[in-house]
Amino acid sequence: MPATSSNKPYRVGRSKTGLGLFATKPIKKGTRIIRYFGPILDSRIPEHDEIENKYLFELNGRWTIDGSVRKNLARYINHSCRPNAESDVRPRERKVFIRAIRNIEPGDEINYDYGTDYFKAYLKPIGCKCDSCEKKRKKLRAEARAEAAKVKARGERKAKKAGAKAAKKKKLNGHAVAKANGRARA
Repeated sequence: MPATSSNKPYRVGRSKTGLGLFATKPIKKGTRIIRYFGPILDSRIPEHDEIENKYLFELNGRWTIDGSVRKNLARYINHSCRPNAESDVRPRERKVFIRAIRNIEPGDEINYDYGTDYFKAYLKPIGCKCDSCEKKRKKLRAEARAEAAKVKARGERKAKKAGAKAAKKKKLNGHAVAKANGRARA
């Protein structure tokens, strides 16, 4: 099978969260990367309004794009709380484009913020897996371990100090008893 070369600046590949869209060429800030597309659903039609999948992209209160079609490679773009792209929604045209908001290097995963509603419904219950949230959790775990180590060290110092104090008291009591015993013999 011959190798096919693509002039597209992206490819679908393995991501931490399943599949993702990755840059294959440098993408400059402001560049339109890909269009999010699929059948247009009308919320006024009951059958359309009952469709449930995680690839629905709401254009406005009435129109929604069902991006679950396999040809829609934009559906593989994952969420990030600190994204390198954003959605450019054009409700009147019933189109959505994904545009770079900073320079993206080859090999970087392309991501955008899915928005508050999607985050609350799908991501918050399982925990956001984007890089910035993972780094935040890692930092919090490291801080918690450091605090636990401090508390443990403080407890060990306290115990050591209390042990030294008890030993000193025992030693003093031993001298007092010895002196008292010595006086009693004399």
